[in-house]
Amino acid sequence: MADPATKALLQVARDVLSELDVDEVLGRALASAQALTGARYAALGVLDEGGEELARFLTVGTSEEEKRRIGPLPTGHGVLGELIRNPEPLRLADVSAHHHAYGFPGGHPLMRSFLGVPIFIGGHAYGNLYLTEKEGAPEFSEADEDAIVMLAEFAGLAIDHARRYAGSEASRRALERNFAALDATVTIARTLAAETDLETILGLVAKRGRALVSARALVIELLHGPHLVVEAAAGELPPGLIGARVDAESSVAGAALRMLRPERLETAVNRARYDEFGLGRHGLAAEAGLVVPLVLRGRAYGALVAVDRQSEGPEFSAEDEELLEAFAASAATAVATAQRFDAARRRNRLSAGEAERARWARELHDETLQGLGALRMSLAAMEGAEPTAAQELIQRAIVDVETEIEKLSSLITDLRPMALDELGIGAALESLADRLEAPGLEVKTQVDHSFEAGGATARYEEELETAIYRIAQEALDNTVKHAKASVVVVEVVDDDDRGEVRVSICDDGGGFDPSAETTGLGLNGMRERVELLGGSIEICSAPGEGVEIQAVLPSGGASGSVAKAG
Repeated sequence: MADPATKALLQVARDVLSELDVDEVLGRALASAQALTGARYAALGVLDEGGEELARFLTVGTSEEEKRRIGPLPTGHGVLGELIRNPEPLRLADVSAHHHAYGFPGGHPLMRSFLGVPIFIGGHAYGNLYLTEKEGAPEFSEADEDAIVMLAEFAGLAIDHARRYAGSEASRRALERNFAALDATVTIARTLAAETDLETILGLVAKRGRALVSARALVIELLHGPHLVVEAAAGELPPGLIGARVDAESSVAGAALRMLRPERLETAVNRARYDEFGLGRHGLAAEAGLVVPLVLRGRAYGALVAVDRQSEGPEFSAEDEELLEAFAASAATAVATAQRFDAARRRNRLSAGEAERARWARELHDETLQGLGALRMSLAAMEGAEPTAAQELIQRAIVDVETEIEKLSSLITDLRPMALDELGIGAALESLADRLEAPGLEVKTQVDHSFEAGGATARYEEELETAIYRIAQEALDNTVKHAKASVVVVEVVDDDDRGEVRVSICDDGGGFDPSAETTGLGLNGMRERVELLGGSIEICSAPGEGVEIQAVLPSGGASGSVAKAG
């Protein structure tokens, strides 16, 4: 089902196509801007003929009673006037701190975060979009700004069409295409707000971009060193295209990235590049094509390659080029954000891994090596000792060796318990609970697994068993080290009807703030294991209120697709 912002944008397109009414365009653009950014208040100001003041001022978010208390509508002074004087995007964490801020009239609702973007028609300022009070965040983001700049560009185009070409069937078709681009752009922006998986974003970009220009196929190539790699595609594709490598120096996409402008396959030089070094070499035949670079703030990330327009083709029109170029700007924002998130996640994972290695090194150094050093000294003292004294030293050495064996056995079990491989998840968790129990801390386990209860002939798949064990282990380690709990309960329950395994770890300790940033392996490791298996995890806690961790992992259900023989 379409999200509210996309529904609003589609309604804009329908209204404009049926009536070509400027007021309808303004109202729908305003509502879409509010939905897209999560702003509590939104306004659209239209400049007078001289371009010096606001002749009209439309708002959403304020009630009629609030409008009555506020009084006359603004004409463009203070911060609103800043966009008239300097028509550039303006993003503020606190609008009242701006040097041109006038303050609010009596009865005006409190507004802090602010985002203003100009609307241009034919290179001339037409008005401005104003957004305030972002819901759920202290200020508007850079992604919000990029999306509203794009929205303002398409709104200007729609207003221009509505004013100049009323009744023209040709303009209706063009306007429909423009709003299709706006719909695709906003969908990418909305997905970006909730999705950081690069593969998911690229798949959406490929499908939307292909539909936007009615291409037989659209391919996304991203830069990886000296090569471009096909990361996603949609349409009619040859086998094995995904993952193919293209020379960034000699291909058409490489030329588009160097020049930071679209390239076409119809020229002789680009046709040769495509066939010899580009996608043609990998089996993607094309009569015509359009290659548009993915660029954000001067940095190239890759390229969109659209081939063979299906209607009125195979060549793409100048309008197709403009639409795909505008769409590529939004797609580049999505790709850049996902890549930054992925890089940060890898850095956190590496950092957490190094921290864990450091912990093992300290334990081996502080306990095992020191114990072995003491044992060496004891053995050295036997030389020349009297038989009775030597016998005492031997007995002490035997005790020391047994102690070090127990320590190493514990370390090895933490790394990979034999019970998990040989007996299954129930036995492994019981063993873990026994090792972690201490005076004042009771660790309870309950495993309701069909295999261990004799109701199934197969265990969980190894990857799933490992994930369940590690989630429990990391949660229990945190409980022992930090929670000061008296009871912690671990439950693993099959939900065969849903094809899921539910893992729950609850303690009655001191709790913590789950939203606080952490570089430790525990919480990050849990989230990553769950994410890799396509599950979900919820961590509920607060200082003084204990901890409850609920993870849901796909088990493969009755099909046994993630089960193994016992």
